[in-house]
Amino acid sequence: HEAMEQQTISVAKAGIICSLNARTSILAAANPIQSRYNPQLSVVENMALPPTLLSRFDLIYLVLDTPNPVTDRKLAKHLVAMYFEHPPVRDTSTILPIEQFAEYVSYARNECHPTLTDAAVEKLTDCYVNMRRMSTTKNTITATPRQLESLVRLAEARAKMLLRDEVQVEDVEEAQRLLHSATLAAATDPRTGRIDMDLINTGRSASSRDRTQQLIKELRNEKNGALGEVIKSGSVTFQELFDAVLQRTEISDISSQELQAALRELVEDDYLVTSGRGRDQTIARAR
Repeated sequence: HEAMEQQTISVAKAGIICSLNARTSILAAANPIQSRYNPQLSVVENMALPPTLLSRFDLIYLVLDTPNPVTDRKLAKHLVAMYFEHPPVRDTSTILPIEQFAEYVSYARNECHPTLTDAAVEKLTDCYVNMRRMSTTKNTITATPRQLESLVRLAEARAKMLLRDEVQVEDVEEAQRLLHSATLAAATDPRTGRIDMDLINTGRSASSRDRTQQLIKELRNEKNGALGEVIKSGSVTFQELFDAVLQRTEISDISSQELQAALRELVEDDYLVTSGRGRDQTIARAR
């Protein structure tokens, strides 16, 4: 993640040790693990990307294939038109020539270096504070300093796109709109409907962490009829323990991933021992 975090790439090969600059924008695309996005899971659970890498992106857009008669008709007409023997004539008067567009990009990169005005700085501060206020609980984080840095980069990019020397308030407002419609939508907890940046930063939401801690407490409870009684008498498989969790606890919407997280913490505390992997995993009390 060095290239995205520090804008450098360290090379140590054939006796050559150096650090190269990597100041460039990154545009990436990823398909969901199941070949179809599952709205009941978080963005991190839908993609095989570590949270430490995913959180480096300023904007994260979810491009979902949802049925829509208007867009579906436009797409169908476009695809069918590709098979016409004499395709319809398109109006190209509004299309910018590639050479002119290349000159525009080159000039903006080399000649435009916008700086923040006092009004823009004040607006950035207000935007960050307002995003932090969106949190409904103390355990939920709706914005981090990384989002503030994203706002600065996006506002500067828009000012550079307009060939300006200063970042105006309208640039900050547009950056806030982009961040809210893109990244914050991807950071919505599918179970609670609340915005939680921990979903992207750590891969787990605050509600998931709370359920895991409740589950750990239940597994430590060895009273008669409690969940801990299942593993007190002897070893059980992961599937048997998961079925017992659904039957003996009042914790709603427990997933197998949360049970795995609870077991890992109990193993680290030397309370349980496990063998095997996945559904064939065996769990027992540590002696």
